[in-house]
Amino acid sequence: MGKIMRKYPIPWWKTNLGKNEIKKIEQSILAGHTTQGPVVEKLEEYLAKLLDVPYALLTINGSAALLMALLAFEIKAGDEIIVPNLTFIATAQAPLLLGAKIKLVDVECSRPLLDIKQVKKAITRKTKAIIPVHLNGRAAEIESLYRLGEKHNIRVIEDAAQALCSQNSSGYLGTQSDIGVFSLGITKLITTVQGGLVVTRKKALFERLKNIRDGGITKQVNFMSKYGIAGFNFKFNDILASIGLSQIEKADEKIKALKDIYNFYKDGLHDLDYIKMIDVRIEEGELPLWVEVLCIEREKVILLLRKRNIIAKPFDHALCDLLSTHKGKQYKQSELYAKLGLILPSGPDQSKDDLRYVVDSLKEIGNKIPLGRQLKKER
Repeated sequence: MGKIMRKYPIPWWKTNLGKNEIKKIEQSILAGHTTQGPVVEKLEEYLAKLLDVPYALLTINGSAALLMALLAFEIKAGDEIIVPNLTFIATAQAPLLLGAKIKLVDVECSRPLLDIKQVKKAITRKTKAIIPVHLNGRAAEIESLYRLGEKHNIRVIEDAAQALCSQNSSGYLGTQSDIGVFSLGITKLITTVQGGLVVTRKKALFERLKNIRDGGITKQVNFMSKYGIAGFNFKFNDILASIGLSQIEKADEKIKALKDIYNFYKDGLHDLDYIKMIDVRIEEGELPLWVEVLCIEREKVILLLRKRNIIAKPFDHALCDLLSTHKGKQYKQSELYAKLGLILPSGPDQSKDDLRYVVDSLKEIGNKIPLGRQLKKER
């Protein structure tokens, strides 16, 4: 292979936290800013400006952000929520915690995004919300879905946990529906280590979300609280928000790095028959958070990469395999993605040498995949 074996593991995601993040945390602590306070408000202002929305609220993680959105629309037991079969399980868990019923819909055959044709067939009089997922920065058909929602009086909540700063022709994903939710976890473009974000363009929804985040408190006078709606303690804190302030200063640099990594893999892997990159439309504004491929003999490839100290992450199971109410039902496209999907080492701070080593390793591994085990390179 012409490359020295790596003595250290190359992680599937790499982002660095350093002296600037430490400095910001120190400044907050010395100023007495530890719980939810001025640092949280400042980061919310920056994120609202970054996404060009009037209202943004930080919370403890992306899963909580989704739960807050559902609470804002008073989703209750028996309501039906349409969710793509291919997504992180939190997309289904949040409605289930409220007693709602999940209706799974398959994804498109060309890209792993909610299939609007099947959404139309899944709608009933009990349908109260649709949660399209902008998986890995790819833009679901949000404009058509939002019009469909308006037609049937159904709320649309964008799960943009993996799509911060990703765009379509109408602007930033997560900002084109009733409510958008994001994750600021450690494997995201801008991280607060743990954190989530809720955005909306509607002032009434924003005020309601603030109350929900604060345990359902609608008014407080002389430390006496009035509780008017269902809520919980979803509050964020100034310590973690300090990390976000440092991260957001590097947003442009991180965005460029992710695009460069995607294009590097695209150029390096195009001749391999056992791997096919799952398309992200960078030229249209989409931002690939990580690099995803379909991979023949995925488990064998994962083991061969690990022998070379390379960590690749298989796709999560399709929801139909995790939810007992949907076992036995077939969702052809999403199950194919779940079976063959693989995330290659990504993240804004992966070194060029390590990325070259990954590509060289994948080329060498290709010689171990039997002839005839190939993927069509259709676009």
